[in-house]
Amino acid sequence: MSRTHKRLSEVYKNSKIILYDDNSKFVMMSDCHRGVGNSGDNFLRNEYLVFAALNSYYEDDFTYIELGDGDELWENRCMQRIIEIHSRIFSLMSKFYNDNRMYMIFGNHDKQKEDNIVCKCDLIEHYCENDKTYSPIFPGLEIHEGLILENKYKKNHRIFLVHGHQGDLINDKLYKLGRFLVRYFWRILEIWGVNDPTAAGKNHKKKNRVEHKLMKWSEEKDIMIIAGHTHRPTFPCVGKTMYFNDGSCIHPECITSIEIENGCISLIKWSVMTREDRTMYVEKEILEGPTKLEDYFEYNKIDEKI
Repeated sequence: MSRTHKRLSEVYKNSKIILYDDNSKFVMMSDCHRGVGNSGDNFLRNEYLVFAALNSYYEDDFTYIELGDGDELWENRCMQRIIEIHSRIFSLMSKFYNDNRMYMIFGNHDKQKEDNIVCKCDLIEHYCENDKTYSPIFPGLEIHEGLILENKYKKNHRIFLVHGHQGDLINDKLYKLGRFLVRYFWRILEIWGVNDPTAAGKNHKKKNRVEHKLMKWSEEKDIMIIAGHTHRPTFPCVGKTMYFNDGSCIHPECITSIEIENGCISLIKWSVMTREDRTMYVEKEILEGPTKLEDYFEYNKIDEKI
């Protein structure tokens, strides 16, 4: 049994179960890598897209699930500074949370969130310079390594939500070493065009290896999995391995997400478009789907009978 298979199975076994039905609405986004507003903050250029998308999802009664690497805590030490720089994003996320419509999963770049002490110190409240007071953001927030969406009426229809770095030695067990290399070494070399070998989002060979392991686990367990980590949006056809990836929020000119609505799943892109009068607007585009979730689950049953 591979290290990845073992770690994914361990996370799956200990994951919180969230019940859903055809009336449920979920949006999965990941790999925002929110930073501190400097030249290394990859989230800055797409912050307005994320805000527009989240605002739309909030108004449409979606539940927001962040699939890891929401914050860049390998390059940056101070979570409070990240919250301060991206305060309007956190304020909007706080609205989801206060309505019991937000779940957060940690990834390798924000694995510190696994530590409850860090959560209590950095994510419960934020100091507002204007009011000179502390305001709550996510009081009592529980951050998960994995989550399971389970159909209320068909318990075997399960969707495993996880970041996807599990089992990768440098990004999982030795993440502190990976953080050290990125913070003090690779970040500087990237300026000269040297790719960080620890980053699945920039290393195509690493992406392929990670995806192969996630797909193999999904096939062997016969469980649908939605992940992030590789930054590569993935949406399989019915009958193929049930591995989905929501992409990332730091694509050069867009952000991607995965939606579940009316019992269907879709891959979504948000980008800036221009009207004939040269005014700009944020547009939502369906890249794949909507496809009924039941079609994925029932296809496997039919295939087994044949």
